[in-house]
Amino acid sequence: MIPRLPLLAVSLLVPVALSAAPERDYPVQPVPFTAVKVTDEFWAPRIRRNHDVTIPIALQQCYATGRVDNFIKAAKHEGHFETEFPFDDTDVYKIIEGASYTLQTVADPKLDAEVDKLIGLIAAAQEPDGYLYTARTIDPAHPHKWSGAARWVNESDLSHELYNCGHLFEAAAAHFQATGKRTLLEVAVKNADLLCRVFGPGKRHDAPGHQIVEMGLVKMYRATGKQEYLQLAKFFLDVRGSGKDYSQNHRPVVAQTEAVGHAVRATYLYSGMADVAALTGDAAYLHAIDAIWGDVVTKKLYLTGGIGAAGAYEGFGPAFELPNDSAYNETCAAIGNVYWNHRLFLLHGDAKFYDVLERTLYNGLLSGVSLSGDRFFYPNPLASKGGYERKPWFGCACCPSNLCRFLPSVPGYVYATQGDRVYVNLYVQSDAQIALGARVVGIAQRTRYPWDGAVELAVTPPPAGDFELALRIPGWARNQPVPGGLYHFAAPVDTPAGLAVNGQKVAVELRDGYAVIRRKWVSGDTVALSLPMPVRAVAASEAVAADRGRLALQRGPLVYCFEGVDAADGKVLARTFPDVAALRPEFRAELLGGVTVLSGAANGQAIPYFAWANRGPDEMAVWLATAPTK
Repeated sequence: MIPRLPLLAVSLLVPVALSAAPERDYPVQPVPFTAVKVTDEFWAPRIRRNHDVTIPIALQQCYATGRVDNFIKAAKHEGHFETEFPFDDTDVYKIIEGASYTLQTVADPKLDAEVDKLIGLIAAAQEPDGYLYTARTIDPAHPHKWSGAARWVNESDLSHELYNCGHLFEAAAAHFQATGKRTLLEVAVKNADLLCRVFGPGKRHDAPGHQIVEMGLVKMYRATGKQEYLQLAKFFLDVRGSGKDYSQNHRPVVAQTEAVGHAVRATYLYSGMADVAALTGDAAYLHAIDAIWGDVVTKKLYLTGGIGAAGAYEGFGPAFELPNDSAYNETCAAIGNVYWNHRLFLLHGDAKFYDVLERTLYNGLLSGVSLSGDRFFYPNPLASKGGYERKPWFGCACCPSNLCRFLPSVPGYVYATQGDRVYVNLYVQSDAQIALGARVVGIAQRTRYPWDGAVELAVTPPPAGDFELALRIPGWARNQPVPGGLYHFAAPVDTPAGLAVNGQKVAVELRDGYAVIRRKWVSGDTVALSLPMPVRAVAASEAVAADRGRLALQRGPLVYCFEGVDAADGKVLARTFPDVAALRPEFRAELLGGVTVLSGAANGQAIPYFAWANRGPDEMAVWLATAPTK
């Protein structure tokens, strides 16, 4: 008999209205981003820039490149498909999702009207039975070459029909949540009902070629309460096992133990498995993704949190094969890695998943967008001879549109709750109102993180009462850069994290990576956390051939790199690793939007990896040799 996860109250990754709460859900429940107002100098400007710059640019590109025209032509059934890929519809969906998140925190009638206009075009392009796929609908007799002669026949390969559906569902749930309007939700319901008629036991048994429909169906289940959507999500997981490892279709999902194939597809699959495990109680999914996670963090994870070393297929390579200059590390894969690790945390309540999430967020993900918000990386390598430069758009534009929808959701990763416990997972200056049982706990967090490790939290819990505050002590503050042994600090640091309540020191006793404080909290209570941030040298396992005899720099959650623009001769690839003891952290408000650099190296300074290539293409290196190389 398959063990069952415990019966739990509803919790929502995207909090939309439910007609009926599910019987089971994630044991730990995220505090929605709408309950957390970020006020810092790091994330707040980036979230605002996403609204002011990134979303408008992405919308303009969707018009200029024909993505919007595809919907107009599909409604008229005339003309030809304007763009390169059959999944180009999803860029419009993802931008609507990001705009919907943004509209919950920024009043913008113009953007709201633009979204309504796009939804009208999408609804007009939908076929009467709910099918929505402009690459076929425009000219069914001559569909996109990846699509196949009839609906769904190429789904397990290249058509991306279900991938389009998944992003439609996620956008619809977000828009319904943000506005209360059912316009896009009704389009999505019509499409989801079609899938339920076409796929399932005794019907079509195609495994999705590019996963995300599973996650999308779960959000549709949450938004509507329709059990058949959850059942179909589970079906799309269970039908796998007779295809290619490129799309994780090589064996049943519950029998998979290693991360293989396309990295974005993989993380979307694993996230969908986590959702279904939480909502159905089927622990077999959980055992599988736990094993796969162990494979990634001990053998296939870059120091920046990037995943997907192999550019040829945008995927996971063999164990420990982590080249630097050819590292692919797609921005979308970093976003998928955050989704997956967040869900694993919600299932387990263990800080190790947030250690990976935070590393990815501040390094391999954030590098995907320029400081100006208008240029993007698709791959994110760890070394460059000078040929890498962010682009304003791509033919395959999944990464810019994915960033549009991800960045507004960052405040939703800061806190979580379970029973009478509040988890503090990320340190971001913010003001939050957190529902905890019958009470609402206010937490005002003040910090300059990630530049400084001092954090103060003011707790306002009217009325006074007993509950737990669980503060994550990051692995990097405990001499462990990542869970497992793939990376380690070259020298241990003896200075531990410090903790005080109302000015009185408290012993840091860890439970699953958290310092847990239980007390009767009253308004005015304060908690001070001190996370020492010395400059650290990081070494990789000897099994990683690309990094043997090399070291990298880290301070706090940030990985650092060297750029040619800061070197006297413009060269950094051949330089040797600096004396860590000589490096000094210095905050420079005028540089790269305000960053802490590591100065004192013989040939230039080190900057945060996320900020590289913002001053033009140049040499860059994260890992430097410890001795001169011939």
